[in-house]
Amino acid sequence: MGTRSRLTLACCLAGLLMAGSVQAHDDATEEGIASFYSDTFQGAPTASGEPFDQQALTAAHPSLPFGTKVLVTRPDTGQEVEVLINDRGPFVQGRVIDLSKHAARKLGMLHRGVAPVMITQVN
Repeated sequence: MGTRSRLTLACCLAGLLMAGSVQAHDDATEEGIASFYSDTFQGAPTASGEPFDQQALTAAHPSLPFGTKVLVTRPDTGQEVEVLINDRGPFVQGRVIDLSKHAARKLGMLHRGVAPVMITQVN
């Protein structure tokens, strides 16, 4: 089996492993579960180098470039918030974004801890 075939197979297997936990609709939209940062991260450096701020409208995403703005929508309530990606994560299977507490509050998810969301790139 050639290198290209092995790479294609590895990508397919990775996609199968993630099936059901994250759904990508197109290049700019995905669905999954959002969570939010613990207060213990306040002031800690993010992957982009910025200090984390619970009161900012920021988020962590596994792969979107830093500086990308996304609209996070709760399909079950219609609540939405626009956030700036400045960190990497979440590191829990099935979760697609980690939000600052301010963003989570705007989505009405503080008491639940997690919520189903749709993420749409706006830039």
